[in-house]
Amino acid sequence: MARGMYPPQPTIYINNLNDKVKKQELKKSLYAIFSQFGEVLEIVAAKNLKARGQAFVVFKDINSATNALRSMQGFPFYEKPMRINYAKKKSDAVAKLDGSYVAKERKPKEKRKATEQGGEAKRHMMPPMMNMMAGMQPPGNIPMPPVPQVGNGGSEIPHKILFLTNLPQETTEMMLTMLFEQFPGFKETRLVPGRHDISFIEFENDQQASQAKHALQNFKITPSNAMRISFANK
Repeated sequence: MARGMYPPQPTIYINNLNDKVKKQELKKSLYAIFSQFGEVLEIVAAKNLKARGQAFVVFKDINSATNALRSMQGFPFYEKPMRINYAKKKSDAVAKLDGSYVAKERKPKEKRKATEQGGEAKRHMMPPMMNMMAGMQPPGNIPMPPVPQVGNGGSEIPHKILFLTNLPQETTEMMLTMLFEQFPGFKETRLVPGRHDISFIEFENDQQASQAKHALQNFKITPSNAMRISFANK
């Protein structure tokens, strides 16, 4: 049976991902673009050679997964179009929520190994999403074009340039670009040297900027940071 024939469920399978992207950076970027469709419970991406270029995104409900699949199919992610389908099996995270989870019995050898490792295993447990995805490095010192002045926190008078605030420390140009380039008229992302919490996004015209502003207002790049968007001062 082909992957595309599997019935809808909260977990989606993504392949054709750029296998040169580091695992932590990949997870962070996937979370940033897929959490706009609903609550993301887990992102699974292995680093072994066989599983490179693939990932699973686990949503809390089927509707979120379906909207993400339809909206992001073929989306250029790190210069490669994503191929998305429903996963074959229900994830453990979803099974635990709906009460159908059954713990897998370990083999005797695995049990002994886990006991011997003890605290060492705990130190290697997967951290929460924010910490797990905090390894993405910001772009180098590339000369940047002048950015608009924002005065007292931006304006509500329509402008083709948006002013973003309350961004988390790990925000990168690539992450913001992937979020906003989904909207017509996107031109560029401008970070502000020395300030991780603000950024500018430029569109072709005021109307296109307004559409993106409305759609992504209070979007959470990380679980604890709701992005605030206003128009840059003219």
